[in-house]
Amino acid sequence: MGNESYRWRRALCYTAKKGRGKEEIIIMDTIFFLLTFLAFIGFVVGLIKPKKVIRWGKSKTRKRVVLTYGIATLIFFILFAVTTPPKTETETKSLTQEEQSLQTQSPSTQGEEVKSEEGQKTQEQLLSEENTYLVTKVIDGDTITIEGGQIIRYIGIDTPETVHPSKPVECFGKEASNKNKELVEGKKVKLEKDISETDKYGRLLRYVWIGDIFVNDYLVKQGYAYAYTYPPDVKYSDQFVKAQQEAKDNNRGLWMSCQSPQEPISTPTPAQTPTTTEGIICSYNVYNCSDFPTHNEAQKVFEQCGGINNDIHKLDSDKDGIACESLPK
Repeated sequence: MGNESYRWRRALCYTAKKGRGKEEIIIMDTIFFLLTFLAFIGFVVGLIKPKKVIRWGKSKTRKRVVLTYGIATLIFFILFAVTTPPKTETETKSLTQEEQSLQTQSPSTQGEEVKSEEGQKTQEQLLSEENTYLVTKVIDGDTITIEGGQIIRYIGIDTPETVHPSKPVECFGKEASNKNKELVEGKKVKLEKDISETDKYGRLLRYVWIGDIFVNDYLVKQGYAYAYTYPPDVKYSDQFVKAQQEAKDNNRGLWMSCQSPQEPISTPTPAQTPTTTEGIICSYNVYNCSDFPTHNEAQKVFEQCGGINNDIHKLDSDKDGIACESLPK
């Protein structure tokens, strides 16, 4: 019975939609609804005061009034219900799916997920930038200055001199310095410590990375630097020795440009002693008394850098204007 009623309603709605427009169907529904409402009002009033309702013939009984308006209410309600198109199965399924999706993922949940992803990205960025520092200046091929004014000396390598106080600019020194500038100046680098914190000049000893490039190894492998093993900082010493051999075998950089019988190439020793005052560095601390063979040499550097008013290298410990008094004259 229920299925037949449903099919009958669908057929009637289909006929109405086919013969009339959508607006006409809405008007019919509205009319039947109003008629149902008015008939129901008459039914209620007839129960209470039948004389207030329209009379039919000579009979004014409550029974006749109630029966009349009750039947009218039922008829109009059936017509209203029949002309109201029911929801199709497809519409019902789509609404159910939308409700389920809204319940499972509310706006607040979506907002929390977005915030969580943003927070995760921020954390990843912070981790990737950890221990990275901006290079503000390149001093030479193996020495740089980072933000905050700290000087970094590359571990395990040595490039030809360009700013040494007692030596002229060495072969391939400018090329090495320029290559170092190209690699790191104005960029953020990652620093890696070995055993020692600083050298005797107070410079931080570090391995330097720019992205995936291991700068120390790159400079040796491309012939811009020598492998320079100085214990106890020997973590990558074997790697640097192999890189140097590769550069030498392939005549890269200084191994092609500087090697000659008059100027043999050898890995420099740790000790480098100044003997003149040409090219002296006075902007930061790079010397101490052990770098000078005599007091006179130390005094020249001390005075050229400004004497007691600018003892950047701390050569005059007692502030009497005489540098490295313990050295022989």
